[in-house]
Amino acid sequence: MDGDCGVKVVCVGGGPAGLSLAIFMKLRDSAHDITVLERDEPAAAAGLGMTLGTRLLGMIADRDPVLADGIREAQFVWHDQITHFRGERLIAKGVDSASYSISRRRLVQVLTTRALQLGVRMEYGRNVQAISELPEADLIVAADGVNSRIRQGTEGFSANEVTGRNKYIWLSTTKVFEDFYFLFERTDSGWLWAHAYGISPEASTFIVECTPQTWTGLGLDAMPAPDALRFLEKVFVEHLDGHGLISDLDNGRDPVWLNFRTISNEHWHAGNVVLVGDSAHTTHFAVGMGMTLAIEDAGALVDSLHEHADIQQALGAYEKRRQAELVPAQVEAAVSERWFENISRYTGSKPQQFAVLLYARRSPLIAVLPPFLAYALRRAVLQFTILDDFRRWVAPAVKTLYSKRRPA
Repeated sequence: MDGDCGVKVVCVGGGPAGLSLAIFMKLRDSAHDITVLERDEPAAAAGLGMTLGTRLLGMIADRDPVLADGIREAQFVWHDQITHFRGERLIAKGVDSASYSISRRRLVQVLTTRALQLGVRMEYGRNVQAISELPEADLIVAADGVNSRIRQGTEGFSANEVTGRNKYIWLSTTKVFEDFYFLFERTDSGWLWAHAYGISPEASTFIVECTPQTWTGLGLDAMPAPDALRFLEKVFVEHLDGHGLISDLDNGRDPVWLNFRTISNEHWHAGNVVLVGDSAHTTHFAVGMGMTLAIEDAGALVDSLHEHADIQQALGAYEKRRQAELVPAQVEAAVSERWFENISRYTGSKPQQFAVLLYARRSPLIAVLPPFLAYALRRAVLQFTILDDFRRWVAPAVKTLYSKRRPA
């Protein structure tokens, strides 16, 4: 679809998926006419923390080194994943050397700046409820999130929604966690745990999760939000070091307890409307892949549009490719979500065993094997991995030594 005339694209939603798509499109062909419609001003973007890895940064750098540099300057780097359980602090083995996080607000600012530099048209205060409100375009991109009005108001996607059992609440704190932490605390009504990680030198994301039985047993279902935050501060007092918990939305509204909604769609395009990011799919926050998959959607859609002369062929190829590519992440997310929903299977384990099973939770085997057997299997796999790493490290030295001792 490269050419002097370009195509006219209207993107509903100015989050990471929509903005990255606009940027990638402009970089492929500056003649594309791209408008992004966003409900909120950039400064009002919700401050939810997001995680990303070297894979995503490499993909962005390949497409736009300028954008990659902007994200690197804004990101927060952490190295270890640490579990606190029954009074012990356990560092995960076999974790990548470094991972990254960033506030959604800061990321949106970086993306918006780059999009405007490239000539993308941004229109704010556009709370689009239906396609009929949109101007004519060659392509309409629905990047309006899990509650996508465009998806809901357009026939042909065949959306499916599965609601998780556990309750969670997404919060912030001024306590800066320099690594990724799983913090487990036992109460009279069961376990509460937090997913905590720094997103800037001033703040961290702090997601609290529990089973519905614990939620109601503690009275959190009837507790006003300010009282709930003070209660959670007492539960996690050992880890907060005097810092408080605050709403991560920063929009004047109280935080609410939610159940995670896993969205999928049989089709990702209908006519000239196509889905990207959370409007197309969601993966549980326990695997931290939401932003990565959304931006990868944008890249794949742009590639497909420029590999096929016909838009319908391009959209079909994009749908087929991304649905196949997402299968491993979706399986890992579903299995991980179930692991936390069935937390009582594992809380009777010793701390070291519990930590190993926690970090192995993405494997479907963990859910079907008895915990003690799953632990033994995981330990064996880790040992073999360590031996393989050792052999790869020592082999060149042995080869060099052997070659020096061989007779001429």
